[in-house]
Amino acid sequence: MSTREQNEDRQLIALHELNIPEKNIYMDKQSGKDFERPQYKRLVRRMKRDDLLYIKSIDRLGRNYGEILEQWRILTKEKGIDIVVLDMPLLDTRRGKDLMGTFLSDIVLQVLSFVAENERTNIRQRQAEGIAAAKARGVQFGRPPAPLPENFHAIHQRWRSKKMTLREAAMACGMPVGTFYSKARRFEKVD
Repeated sequence: MSTREQNEDRQLIALHELNIPEKNIYMDKQSGKDFERPQYKRLVRRMKRDDLLYIKSIDRLGRNYGEILEQWRILTKEKGIDIVVLDMPLLDTRRGKDLMGTFLSDIVLQVLSFVAENERTNIRQRQAEGIAAAKARGVQFGRPPAPLPENFHAIHQRWRSKKMTLREAAMACGMPVGTFYSKARRFEKVD
């Protein structure tokens, strides 16, 4: 499961190395910030007791500590399936089905779930700090404003001298009323 921005190749390679048939690979190409993922839901519906689920890393189950633990519980306890986390061989529910094995698996799961959520929090904080630093340096975000039409200055003067309405001025410049008005205000501040 990957977002639009992610390249899912590393996950597909890992799954193909296990000789998993293409028809048994489920992938969502939308944000994983919540569990509104149709392919994931389809996968969970199709899984039956004693099936085996391979996932590349624990954060594929959810985006925070609680979500990961809840999905793990649903899959292993309610559905009765086994899970193998390829990036963390300790998380393989096929091994150690006794009390000690379950206990160790649960501890590792809780630690990794915490680490996954903590990393997401850190990423968001670093992004916010980076954006704030860039803004402090004067970096402008977003698309640059479109240049004013050649007739803007003349139309603006006619509008300010009440020779045309705001709507007529905006139409003459080929822009929406709100855009004309905000550009006029900015233009007046410059003068």
